[in-house]
Amino acid sequence: MARGRNVHVVPHGGNWGVRIEGHERLTRVTRTQREAIDIGREIARQEESEFFIHRADGTIRGRDSYGRDPCPPRG
Repeated sequence: MARGRNVHVVPHGGNWGVRIEGHERLTRVTRTQREAIDIGREIARQEESEFFIHRADGTIRGRDSYGRDPCPPRG
């Protein structure tokens, strides 16, 4: 896997998938969104990338940055 590719948790036919940008196939398919989030978050940490969690309708419900954040928090 190339470093820095965004990781997405997406709905997949009644299940949930982990997709890495630039890959045609899902990296993993799980029964629950929680499982997919745990797997996707770990991949994003390892790859130092952005992590996106989608709702069942495909819209983004949350995101985290584990890489070089272009807008890091102040403080």
